[in-house]
Amino acid sequence: MLTAHPAAPESRDEPDGRIRRLARAYGPSLLLVASGLALWELLVRVLDVPDFIWPAPSLIGATLRDEAGLLAEHTVVTLREVALGFLIALVAGIAIGIALHLWRSARRAVYPVLIASQSIPTIVLAPVLVLALGFNIGPKLAIVALFCFFPIVVATVDGLRAVDPEYARMMLTLDATRFDILRRVEFPAALPQIFSGIRIAATYAAIGAVFGEWAGSDAGLGWELVQAQGRLDTPLVFATIAVVAALALVLFGLVVLAERLFVPWARPDEAIPS
Repeated sequence: MLTAHPAAPESRDEPDGRIRRLARAYGPSLLLVASGLALWELLVRVLDVPDFIWPAPSLIGATLRDEAGLLAEHTVVTLREVALGFLIALVAGIAIGIALHLWRSARRAVYPVLIASQSIPTIVLAPVLVLALGFNIGPKLAIVALFCFFPIVVATVDGLRAVDPEYARMMLTLDATRFDILRRVEFPAALPQIFSGIRIAATYAAIGAVFGEWAGSDAGLGWELVQAQGRLDTPLVFATIAVVAALALVLFGLVVLAERLFVPWARPDEAIPS
């Protein structure tokens, strides 16, 4: 006699399970941020700190709401600079990193110069770039690219050099060309480390755009920061900083999403919830 088998239990990859994983992954950070904001609000109110010196989070939130249109207008300008400058750094950093890996003589000549160049603060180059390129978007893109370029090229070079040479030798036995080895073995194996550099660069992009706007601009979040500071509108200064931080977090999140799509084996599900 045939008996009906009980229905298989529901997969744990359901909304409730995803919520629990999200809570485990991000709950402690959110709790820490909420606690910090609550303490900030309490201290400002208890100590009666003037708003123009250090505004309370509630006032900053109200400013974000009241000045949403103004901040959105300047955010569009800064977002364009961040996106284009980051893309330039991404393409140039990976391309130069691959070139330095393929040509050892170039790596010996250029790599030390790249490292030494980081001793020059990028922010001091901003006025020079404005003088050379004008007050258009050019110097802003250059500054963002300079901020983001170094971690990408270093991660690319180090990631490619860290690949086990036995894989390359195995490909040679299959009559693979140097380009085949790079395309099929070295670059895929280096992707996790390359994405580490890209994630670091993503956190710098918004800062680079703000520095570029400080040096010379008539729009953007950096320009609005300078204007609000000159008016002693400290709540608007903090609100603008919050928007800049949000841009950096969004770009970082997009990089993490791209990493999960292109290098799923390098980031386990426990590290990044679905």
